[in-house]
Amino acid sequence: MSQRLRVGILGCGNFAHRHARTLQQLENEVEMAAFCNRTIEKAEAFSQQYTNGQAPVFADHHQMYDQVHLDVILICLPPYAHSDEVKIAVSLGTHVFIEKPIALTSKQGWAMVNAAEQAGIVTQVGFMFRFGEAIERLKGMIDTGEAGQVGLMSARYFCNALHAPWWRDRELSGGQLVEQVIHMVDLMRFLMGEAATAYSRQENLFHQDVNGYTVEDVSATVFGFPGGGVGVIYATNGAIPNRWINDYRVVARNLTAEFTNANNAVFHHTGEGDRQELIASDRDFYLAEMQDFLNAIRTGGSTRAPLREGAKSLDLALAATQSAETGREVQISEKI
Repeated sequence: MSQRLRVGILGCGNFAHRHARTLQQLENEVEMAAFCNRTIEKAEAFSQQYTNGQAPVFADHHQMYDQVHLDVILICLPPYAHSDEVKIAVSLGTHVFIEKPIALTSKQGWAMVNAAEQAGIVTQVGFMFRFGEAIERLKGMIDTGEAGQVGLMSARYFCNALHAPWWRDRELSGGQLVEQVIHMVDLMRFLMGEAATAYSRQENLFHQDVNGYTVEDVSATVFGFPGGGVGVIYATNGAIPNRWINDYRVVARNLTAEFTNANNAVFHHTGEGDRQELIASDRDFYLAEMQDFLNAIRTGGSTRAPLREGAKSLDLALAATQSAETGREVQISEKI
């Protein structure tokens, strides 16, 4: 496949700009061929900015699919807006890149997975932290056994912003953990495997006077793993204004890793006394995840975060929310 892949973008919000800028860096491989947004003026603005107004625009994704041949669709919709866009894409043989969370219910998420896998198309979920250089290095050490058994991981997500009105509404976003902190949930799965239990406390402490704010703004979640490992994720939307902080600590038998972010970490090789290894990188993991996706399309291979991974991480986040609602530990097999 030597010709450029024709890409459509569905959902022309703030995050779609990041992907569009990434696609500009890959202009020898891709062509932005269509833009769709329910507020068509936003689609028109994308077309003007990224294709000098050449790419057609739509307010309805059904019309876009009907009128434009696409090799790839980038779905950047808020979780409440997901409907049949994946089902139609895979029926047309269109490869799918989709932002997290892929849905608000497990049923809808797994329906996407089944449709994509039956069609044999390539998918990628926007879990970009999997592509951080320090995360990549640790994952390799875990997979080869060099790190030894992972016993503990802690991760935090701190921010302080009102975000969009839909984000503040639990019915539309699923809550901070489901919509935002799911990145940390996914990293924990990526490094530690599949959790067996989830126990979570989630409260709205700082935004009770904000009309329509029904999501949690402080939370702490403990995941239990079959081999005895423990994962802890703590998050808030009441920290430093307009700063987004995510960092992690991982303790394995032979290694303690202290991450500043997905690209940068200090590895303490505790099996060798305390030999320290510094991983320092400015890798563009948005570019890396897109290159991984396009390479899988070209070669017929698999991506690092296919839709199945998106459904599994969604299930774990939903199990945590179920725990917070019921006040009890949830066995993951009980997840809704």
